[in-house]
Amino acid sequence: MPQSAEKVKDHVTLFHEPEYREMLKAKKAAFECGHTDERVTEVADWTKSWDYREKNLAREALSVNPMKACQPLGAVFAAQGFAGTMPFVHGSQGCVSYYRSHLSRHFKEPSSAVSSSMTEDAAVFGGLNNMVDGLANTYALYKPEMIAVSTTCMSEVIGEDLNSFIKTAKEKGSVPADYHVPYAHTPAFVGSHVNGYDVAIKGILEHFWQTDERKPVDQMSHSVNIIPGFDGYAPANIREMKRMLDLMGVSYTVLSDVSDVYDTPSDGQFRMYAGGTTIEQTKTALHAQGTISLQQYCTEKTLEYIAGKGQDVAAFHYPMGVAATDRFLMKVAAITGKDIPDQLTLERGRLVDAMADSQAYLHGRTFAIYGDPDFVYGMTEFLLELGAEPRHVLATNGTKAWEAKMKELLATSPFGAQAQVWQGKDLWALRSILATEPTELLIGNSYGKYLERDLGIPLIRLTFPIFDRHHHHRFPTFGYQGGLRVLVALLDKIFDALDANTIIPGVTDISYDLTR
Repeated sequence: MPQSAEKVKDHVTLFHEPEYREMLKAKKAAFECGHTDERVTEVADWTKSWDYREKNLAREALSVNPMKACQPLGAVFAAQGFAGTMPFVHGSQGCVSYYRSHLSRHFKEPSSAVSSSMTEDAAVFGGLNNMVDGLANTYALYKPEMIAVSTTCMSEVIGEDLNSFIKTAKEKGSVPADYHVPYAHTPAFVGSHVNGYDVAIKGILEHFWQTDERKPVDQMSHSVNIIPGFDGYAPANIREMKRMLDLMGVSYTVLSDVSDVYDTPSDGQFRMYAGGTTIEQTKTALHAQGTISLQQYCTEKTLEYIAGKGQDVAAFHYPMGVAATDRFLMKVAAITGKDIPDQLTLERGRLVDAMADSQAYLHGRTFAIYGDPDFVYGMTEFLLELGAEPRHVLATNGTKAWEAKMKELLATSPFGAQAQVWQGKDLWALRSILATEPTELLIGNSYGKYLERDLGIPLIRLTFPIFDRHHHHRFPTFGYQGGLRVLVALLDKIFDALDANTIIPGVTDISYDLTR
């Protein structure tokens, strides 16, 4: 027998045992359409042709493996960055289970969130009772300082009124009348997780700021607010931003600080609420000198609201590499009046030196990049700095405005001359694109491993979600230090590919180099 109590095999080896091979072969004969292996290969090859590409890219009514998640995922992530806050999703249990598992699989940490457990009855008669009972149970069982409510497809389709429901729940005693229950409508059938993050942050700020007036200029805090955006590297990136701001002597508040909840120590203590932006910090953030978003497309509505309160606002696109970090630090200096210290100047120089040391292996390398709009922009800009050539840049949740901005960026460098921008396309479209116009390397998330397998293009995992590798989120990609980490990831994959292509003794190993 392949398995026994004395010898338990991992599934990777177990399913190669003869018994399982026979079982899978029998299932294939019984349940699949019965095409010959030759016919399957013929069709598979056709799906890599220009003929199929034209049909594939013309799709309008079907999405195959889109590079986005739904709005409530972003809202849950945003809520978990506030101290003592429990995300509450007004919808079914299955939906909130997806958000928890998606985040937990990436960060390898528990991701707490609850739902109002709407079922078929609630879909017909409304989910008010679910909200009343759900808020009461959440408050009693988990004892949060705040419950942040968002919605799913079901509750949005039937038009649930969160403001009214929350008021009714308070009247019925589910939570105290003065208890904090900010909310955001996050219909999962439009937009993506970046939009959900945006409206969730805005909803929390509105909850705390709507009754207060901003202080006069002479009474304002000399602080700056930082909104990180939806980011799979958030724990390390937020800490890196804090480190740089501390070096500048800047007073700051991170609005939605998930750095502790998604990177907790293992010391025998379970932390349902670890770290995060406190209620008091969130309130006083209204009186800051200004607010900086590290990801514009995650915060468009939020920044509009903050600007309406009279704050100076600025937005960046995933500040990675030299120029993007320069712009971020100079904006912080302009808002706060603080100087950029010599230590950060030295770090900048070290990154530039590392780029120069390795330019021979990066110059002219061709890349395809996919992911969220801000990540794709920031990654593309860094590649242009390195002398690499982005050929395909894709964001399923990118807007027409994003597409235009990407084209402006690519036009600033001769290395972007041959690039194509693919707004709204999915990974199945990218498969056709790369099968007909291949690149040397691919940058994205774990879902790209199927493109790597099908097309032989090495994948570099640098964005959310990363399920099949561990601990990437513990190392920054923002700033000069983050740029150095990304540079090493690119170079390691390039060198691995060089080794793989020169590894056969006596055949290809003429350039199997020890020193590069």
